[in-house]
Amino acid sequence: MASALTDKLSRLVKQMSGQARITESNVQDMLREVRMALLEADVALPVVRDFIARVKDKALGQEVLGSLKPGQALVGIVNRELAATMGEGVADINLAAQPPAVILMAGLQGAGKTTTTAKLAKHLIEKRKKKVLTVSGDVYRPAAIEQLKTVTGQAGAEWFPSTPEQKPLAIARAALDYARKHFFDVLLVDTAGRLAIDEALMQEIKELHAALNPVETLFVVDAMQGQDAINTAKAFKEALPLTGIVLTKLDGDSRGGAALSVRQVTGAPIKFAGVSEKIDGLEVFDAERHAGRILGMGDIVALVEQVTAGVDMEAAQKLAAKVKAGDGFDLNDFLGQIQQMRQMGGLSSLMDKLPAQLTAKAGQMDLDRAEKDIKRKEGIIQSMTPLERRKPDLIKATRKKRIAGGAGVQVQEVNRLLKEFEQMQGMMKKMKGGGLMKMMKRMGGMKGLGGGGPKLPF
Repeated sequence: MASALTDKLSRLVKQMSGQARITESNVQDMLREVRMALLEADVALPVVRDFIARVKDKALGQEVLGSLKPGQALVGIVNRELAATMGEGVADINLAAQPPAVILMAGLQGAGKTTTTAKLAKHLIEKRKKKVLTVSGDVYRPAAIEQLKTVTGQAGAEWFPSTPEQKPLAIARAALDYARKHFFDVLLVDTAGRLAIDEALMQEIKELHAALNPVETLFVVDAMQGQDAINTAKAFKEALPLTGIVLTKLDGDSRGGAALSVRQVTGAPIKFAGVSEKIDGLEVFDAERHAGRILGMGDIVALVEQVTAGVDMEAAQKLAAKVKAGDGFDLNDFLGQIQQMRQMGGLSSLMDKLPAQLTAKAGQMDLDRAEKDIKRKEGIIQSMTPLERRKPDLIKATRKKRIAGGAGVQVQEVNRLLKEFEQMQGMMKKMKGGGLMKMMKRMGGMKGLGGGGPKLPF
């Protein structure tokens, strides 16, 4: 996310951390670099001025000048002020209303409103245990209603039917009536967008707001829009009492300006961030954690959450019990480990949350190539018979040739996979009967594990 901004600021963080003395001169130099980085990232000029003034005021105060490690203190100030620019902490979604709580989704066409509506439905079902109904009031865009139907099904919510011949106001009222009669907790209303702001769009959404009286009016904005996102945000803020913002496409090659500007421009908190195209690719927005990512400090909390959500604990415990009992680790188990990686969002998604120093060390690795390699391994194992997966020793020259043909790869690729499998099988044998714990103790690995962390299943 915001790779150009992150690269520049993480380099500055490194320089600042090493400063033994902080003077007005080197603070000015550092702020000039920060200002340029923010402007290049499409952050709105008033937001940049305000941010620089706040950092300068605190950087030349006693907190930094009297610190034993002034460079690190300065980094801390930049981090805190970045977080303050995007909002304080986490702004939760408000459902304190007589059910159904209505949430109105607003924004321009192409910002990702429809997909975000379904992602939010999934979030409310899984995290808040709510019964959710979605409805589309977009009668202008071809296939918008069908798109919402499809993604709502993927989210596990219920969809209220509408047609392009109906008026958006009539659709919304009918959906609200249905939601009341069928005891839904939340009604999500996806509205029409335009390619640009116009009077008809604003009038329509004002009427919808007046009729539905939503508890939340969420403005969905594309993080890749840059300065346009700020202008759009201003227009929607003037037309509607926005209660929150959803930033989409933060996983794209965005310059990150919208994330830093939109909160200050609208006064509404950023509540969610779209971090992947998957239906579960919506994160509750945490300003402090996001500031850490922009400064190249990574987001280890999000990484742990992503890994925990992606891991099938039942399958992991079964594998642990199998290893502990000394049963053979076979190619089915190896395939399971590969698929777990895919479920966690792949290598690029995990790398995005690591600190810049670690990702720089891994920078030589071609992530696209690594992702393709994982898919290739999956294809090779899936080209094997169930017997071959259980007993890899059976795989000799003729079988290798057949497997390679089935997976569309060279025989050397099959050989490489079998070698990697043998290495992992060797590791698993060492873990038999609690060997993993002994191995970790020898490596000093236990020192870094806090007492409150999850227990290993074996």
